[in-house]
Amino acid sequence: MEKLKPKLFSVLKTYTKEQFIKDVVAGIIVAIIALPLSIALALASGVGPEKGLYTAIVAGFVISFLGGSRVQISGPTAAFATIVAGIVATSGLEGLAVATIMAGMILIIMGLLRLGSLIRFIPYTITTGFTAGIAVTIAIGQIKDFLGLSYPKGTSPVETMEKLEAVIQNIKTINIQAMFVGLLCLAVLILWPMVGRKLPGKAGTIVTAIPASLLAVILGIVLVSTLKLEVNTIGTLYEISNKPPVFSMPVINFALIRSQFGNALTIAILAAVESLLSCVVSDSMINSRHNSNMELVAQGAGNICSAMFGGIPATGAIARTAANVKNGGRTPVSGMVHAVVLLLILVVFMPYAALIPMPAIAAILFMVAYNMCGYKEFLYLIKTSPKSDIAVLVVTFVLTVVFDLVIAIEVGIVFAAILFMKRMSDVTQIEGWKYIEGDDDPDAIELKVVPENTLVYEISGPMFFAAAEKLLRISFYDSTKCLVIRMRSVSAIDATAMHNLEQLLQACRKAKVQLVFSHVNEQPMKVMQKAGFFEAVGEKNFCAHIDEALLLAQKYSEE
Repeated sequence: MEKLKPKLFSVLKTYTKEQFIKDVVAGIIVAIIALPLSIALALASGVGPEKGLYTAIVAGFVISFLGGSRVQISGPTAAFATIVAGIVATSGLEGLAVATIMAGMILIIMGLLRLGSLIRFIPYTITTGFTAGIAVTIAIGQIKDFLGLSYPKGTSPVETMEKLEAVIQNIKTINIQAMFVGLLCLAVLILWPMVGRKLPGKAGTIVTAIPASLLAVILGIVLVSTLKLEVNTIGTLYEISNKPPVFSMPVINFALIRSQFGNALTIAILAAVESLLSCVVSDSMINSRHNSNMELVAQGAGNICSAMFGGIPATGAIARTAANVKNGGRTPVSGMVHAVVLLLILVVFMPYAALIPMPAIAAILFMVAYNMCGYKEFLYLIKTSPKSDIAVLVVTFVLTVVFDLVIAIEVGIVFAAILFMKRMSDVTQIEGWKYIEGDDDPDAIELKVVPENTLVYEISGPMFFAAAEKLLRISFYDSTKCLVIRMRSVSAIDATAMHNLEQLLQACRKAKVQLVFSHVNEQPMKVMQKAGFFEAVGEKNFCAHIDEALLLAQKYSEE
């Protein structure tokens, strides 16, 4: 079992000066990439732009210091944007802080209980569905700023469908200048990486090293400032602060804890899924292996610290982690450097963030939504998956867009569990042996000789509550003296199946039929012994092999 030991403490044993230089360079580059994204994601989350940087600084440093991955970069991500915006709109920043702290505690508990591997039990269709749904909600939420729309006083839609309705109702207020800036910034975001890939040698390397999002922001500032365009900027809508993050403990009470528990659980699940997925991706890039339980503990600590220093929920960011790896980062030092560089940028350059046009921010978030939507994988699952999986995928996606992420995850997991149980129930069979006379059937030579007045039933598959009622379908004749239950293919039973077996035993006793079991596996045997069923049936009536059971049945039939 993996020890809860941060990767930083392991890699420092063989750390070199050369690797330190590479980590510093990678950390600086990732910080430049994270700067516009952190601001944009904070605005999409309904909080001030500096709070995105607070999150990347505090949570980014803590998670890198304590984390179970060598190269994980953490901070605000698009996955949290819609749920954070909803919490802020309904419960304010205090509610968000409490939900984030609770989520951090849940993550730490998950890590301490070694539950890192349990994340794989969340179906891929659910993660694909809500990820695509989040992408759509982010895109819808940015239409207003991208087109420069004006809403009547008092109009402040929160839900995604409300935002879409407001866009449709106020589409006539479109600002051509804002749309012009947005389109140019979007063109830079799309074309700049393509240019970098096509240019040969050092030229391509240099172009690729300059983040398209940073270039789009600079272009937007230059256009609005030099051409004196009437376009909203961050400074016209928000107050800009260059103060470093300061410790502030939110007021916590029982009512707030109870009201935010569902949000906290959703944040914790999202943080766990996103961070561990990012770890898996980065492991394949550097041929390493992360410690999932330590990573959960680190994510929990990072989120608690983020909330206490004015930040929002954080998790592993796949794109920033990949950029870290591509630029030479190989230890948690690069993640810590990225946080320190962002702190310096916050203090020195944050006032200039007031000049960033809102259409440029919207364009960046459009690209974030496009990159995270995974539409190719979504369509592939629609084409190739079983109908039940398609249903889970579509339901999760629709609920995320129409309602919210909390409902989508809750319903998606319950729906997937019910469909899984139905599928398992369908493959669990209880069938009586068919008695074929003569040698005309090619399988006849393999049939066992069944004594007179004996019935043999074979159970295939796990016996749990969704399939347990099939036990009650077992029937016998008036002449039946012995009933043999063959359980070689039963890997597990639950309390409901055990209850139905007890009912079957009572029915056998009433009809004076002797019950015999063959090949009961380890887990079912333990359940039977614990329930007292083993003693009730009698030790001699549990046989290791079907041949022994049939010999015993022969004795009972002769009595």
